[in-house]
Amino acid sequence: MRDANPHNPPTLRDTHFPRFVWSQTYDLLAYNMLTVAVGWQVYDLTRSALTLGLVGLAQFLPQFLLTLVVGQVADRFERRRVIMVCQTTLLLTCVALALGSRHGLLTEPAMLACAVVMGAARAFVHPTMAAYLPSLVSGRDLPRALALSSSARQCGIIIGPALGGALYALGPQAVYLVGALGFALAIGALATIRATRPAAAPAEKPGLHFLLGGVAYIKSHPEILGAISLDLFSVLLGGATALLPIFARDILDVGPMGLGLLRGAPAAGAVVMSLLLARSPITHNAGRKMFAAVAVFGLCTIAFGLSRSFALSLASLVVLGAADMVSVVVRASLVQLETPDGMRGRVSAVNSMFIGTSNQLGEFESGVTAAWFGAVPAVVLGGACTLLVVLTWMRLFPALRDRESLLTATTSPVPTLRATK
Repeated sequence: MRDANPHNPPTLRDTHFPRFVWSQTYDLLAYNMLTVAVGWQVYDLTRSALTLGLVGLAQFLPQFLLTLVVGQVADRFERRRVIMVCQTTLLLTCVALALGSRHGLLTEPAMLACAVVMGAARAFVHPTMAAYLPSLVSGRDLPRALALSSSARQCGIIIGPALGGALYALGPQAVYLVGALGFALAIGALATIRATRPAAAPAEKPGLHFLLGGVAYIKSHPEILGAISLDLFSVLLGGATALLPIFARDILDVGPMGLGLLRGAPAAGAVVMSLLLARSPITHNAGRKMFAAVAVFGLCTIAFGLSRSFALSLASLVVLGAADMVSVVVRASLVQLETPDGMRGRVSAVNSMFIGTSNQLGEFESGVTAAWFGAVPAVVLGGACTLLVVLTWMRLFPALRDRESLLTATTSPVPTLRATK
């Protein structure tokens, strides 16, 4: 008998979807513990803002270089197994970092090498998970499923940094070992899942045309291109994640535990917003709400950079995370709802490359500008540039700005790179 509650569709209570959400939560919890420990340990070793930026660059380059390969793998192979292989790689990286920390073997080059491995594995995990989710729920439930999934994932992002910061007091190896356990739990949850509606096999044959299909599809859909590129440039210029160890140690003086709270604060805001969006999805003025949310993101970045109060800094990051979640849900809904299933892997790979660019390359940009101007001017300048990007993109992408609903558009045909007979 169907549940009469419209806020709890039966497909979202199916056993496969909750297991998928648990796997994502464990995965994000472990990964964020890992990034907190790596960032703090690198800064302990080097005391260099530029090296913190290099950690971000080391994670970005594999994601950028593997984008086309990731898309083909996600559309040609069983997505669940691809995710599990990558999570196993991250588990082994945690073990290697734990052993290296325990025996004093970690150097700056070794840490950067581990960051490269982390970036390569994450290059596959995010787009493949994004492409796998629609096979577990119906199309009409997808926006709510994305919001619920994001909410659970953000819980991992909140707990991960805070737990990582607390465990770091016992030594970095403690963080890495618990992180390895988290990846093991993620693998275990995913191993029990079977898609309720298997992914459609792509019609194209492998080749350059197949590899570039995701790029062509995004290029031919201005609303998707605008949403993805808005996220790229706003977070690329406005992100301050790489500089949090500097703020925690040198400006706010709150130590590794405080760093964990700072890292988890945006996720706390994102959880609250994602729960609100799961219950009351965006039904009108979707484009304008997305632009408004990104503008709030920029303003909160400026407020964080200028703050000397730990409480105000946390509050700024919480609101920043809530605003970012609005942008995430709008962008993810547009990408998933308007992309044919046989292309979701390639489109999600390009989308993930943009996200990776904004996050990891943004960390490198923040590290470089902080080395030049100082941490506070770098963050404030980045927030101001985000506001400029919002104004520019509203003029460049009027279709995205005027987008009314996330559910009005229909899936368009797959574009081709050359004329067909």
